Amino acid sequence: MGYCLQIAHKTLEINERKKEQGAIILAHSYQTPEIMYGVADFLGDSYGLSTIAAETDAKKIIFCSVHFMGETAKMLSPLKEVLVPAVAGCSLAESITADEVRHLKAKYPGVPVVCYVNTSAAVKAESDICCTSANAIRIIESLPNDQIIFIPDKLMGENIQKQTNKQLILWDGTCVVHEQFTRETAEKIRASHPDVKILAHLECSSSLVEVADMVGSTSDMLRYVKEYNPPHVMLITECGITDRVKTEFPDKHIVGACQLCPFMKQITLDGILTALRNPQPEQIITIPKNILDKAHASLQKMMTL
Repeated sequence: MGYCLQIAHKTLEINERKKEQGAIILAHSYQTPEIMYGVADFLGDSYGLSTIAAETDAKKIIFCSVHFMGETAKMLSPLKEVLVPAVAGCSLAESITADEVRHLKAKYPGVPVVCYVNTSAAVKAESDICCTSANAIRIIESLPNDQIIFIPDKLMGENIQKQTNKQLILWDGTCVVHEQFTRETAEKIRASHPDVKILAHLECSSSLVEVADMVGSTSDMLRYVKEYNPPHVMLITECGITDRVKTEFPDKHIVGACQLCPFMKQITLDGILTALRNPQPEQIITIPKNILDKAHASLQKMMTL
């Protein structure tokens, strides 16, 4: 059986089974095209997808993403069954533990902890308030304190520090995808394509962010391409966004190279099928109630603000 025929058969079975089971499939923008456009009901960023899922009548949520994103969906839909096709980690989420957050709080008593959404439920539970890449600056500015503990992304923290008078206490976490991009790479692309628009993720280094035309989340990048319609773009993030732009904006000329996320690419159609046919215990997202309640509170504070 040819590769394309295999994909067709798997896609057909997934779509039939999810309908029978009252399930929806969420796909982060870093997933592969056959998942994003073959079986997913919704595409987007992790927190936005979790919010959408909570508002649907679906009984089951299959989140094609790394593990912490499945946890976020479970926090917002505690009564729904939430599954991930693979137990995929994340260099950023795994850079800090709940014990390390407690140590930080003891070292800096009274200093609020703002955690990026790319963290485990246990870390969120130890934090005062959560944030996304789209609202991090607004969340930090909303707090009355002069000092803020910002975890875990050091590079994002350095970018935010340049835009706020707050003193940020940073953790040494990074994303294995975004830390690989350099300012020199962007400048070389600019030199060969003077009219290119460079769109960079907030998780990139501050030296690179300085030469970008737009800095933000993956959703911000897609919105920029749609609203400003640049003929040439460089997308400084994971390759899934390049696939989305090529598919949804076929007239755009993409220059430069993207980077693959080794964690996101662990998600496959076979993993989705297993979650629908006979879910394995490790695929089912479970969070102890005490952690879930405290982690949800940090998300709720963000939503309130």
